[in-house]
Amino acid sequence: MAMQLYNYFRSSASYRVRIALALKGLAYDYMAVNLPAGEQLEESYAAVSAARLVPLLKDGDAALTQSLAIIEYLDETHPQPPLLPKDPLGRARVRALALDVACEIHPLNNLRVLRYLVRDLKVDEDDKNRWYRHWVESGLAALERQLAHHPSTGAFCHGDAPTLADCVLVPQIHNAQRFDCRLDHVPTVMRIFERCMALDAFAKTQPSACPDAA
Repeated sequence: MAMQLYNYFRSSASYRVRIALALKGLAYDYMAVNLPAGEQLEESYAAVSAARLVPLLKDGDAALTQSLAIIEYLDETHPQPPLLPKDPLGRARVRALALDVACEIHPLNNLRVLRYLVRDLKVDEDDKNRWYRHWVESGLAALERQLAHHPSTGAFCHGDAPTLADCVLVPQIHNAQRFDCRLDHVPTVMRIFERCMALDAFAKTQPSACPDAA
């Protein structure tokens, strides 16, 4: 039985997992969860995901949450092509780069946070977008400093093949472009992004290519 991925086309965390599945050539059923409509909060989805978040990957009887944990699970159960280096230092660097996006940038600008700013704190649209751009632009600047001129940075974030770090980076750039963030200050980041988007695994799983794209 094919795996099932519960996800939303604009969810950057979901996009990370779609990339990893595509890089590994793994088939799955696309289960759309409409976040703006609140489908993740309905009892039917709560029966699948206690956290009521996406993505969620069902593999047989197992239900896995949190995109980075899902990707590492896929890497361990389907090791080719590897998404983490063999050496401990390389693995630590790739994980750190991925976490720079997943923990330092993404939580500050995901849908729940933006909705709270608008609905509860009464922040207007312009200020909400300024909030978004500030954290994305400053976070990517920090990532740029870690990638530029580092001896392990290659065609991709680490070496010359995509890793977990690239799976996490690319969706964040898509979101940055959608919100008109400044990106001319991160040339290494953008060079890697363009290299990734030349691969089908990144291009054919991007939000605009998803079945639930609006």
